[in-house]
Amino acid sequence: MEDMTTMRGGRPPVTSRAELEQVALALFAERGFAATTVDDIAASAGISRRTFFRYYESKNDVVWGDFDDLLRRMTGWLADVGDDVPLVDALSAAVVRFNSVPPEVAGAHRERMALILRVPALQAHSTLRYEAWRAVVVTFAARRLGVDESTFVPQLVGHLALGAAVAAYEQWLGNDAADLGLLLASAFALLPGDEALGRAL
Repeated sequence: MEDMTTMRGGRPPVTSRAELEQVALALFAERGFAATTVDDIAASAGISRRTFFRYYESKNDVVWGDFDDLLRRMTGWLADVGDDVPLVDALSAAVVRFNSVPPEVAGAHRERMALILRVPALQAHSTLRYEAWRAVVVTFAARRLGVDESTFVPQLVGHLALGAAVAAYEQWLGNDAADLGLLLASAFALLPGDEALGRAL
């Protein structure tokens, strides 16, 4: 009943996380992240505040979209990579795939990443997401190198991989004509290969 009241005279209520995300990103672009409240997003989406929280735990989580699902997929991709594929090559392919978006949503993805990388209010939340992403890389690197995840080299690989990805995104956000996939692949090509990592063990 609450949702029906909300939608009267307005747009039909959203029915998916993806639709709610689109509404939120449009509001963030129009009003700014800090100035947009959960109530604003719910009203524009034609749903109640309570329904909003069925989709996302917070306003911060909307920005990250289906990150958790993508992270699970990335874990699966890396688990399926053959041992004959060099470690960094495997990571590069997985990260490019993780960040691949259809052309029709590239603009929304650019807005999302600009928020994640440039809005101070999101930095603490982003740190938690980065940690989860890096943990997937560390687990893969440790398995491939035959060492414990807590040791130096897999931890280093995790930090280097995250730095490479963030640097590629920064370049992409600064150049509308840039190809994100190419930037990511170029960044990972600069990371140390299996031989160098092996020597560091």
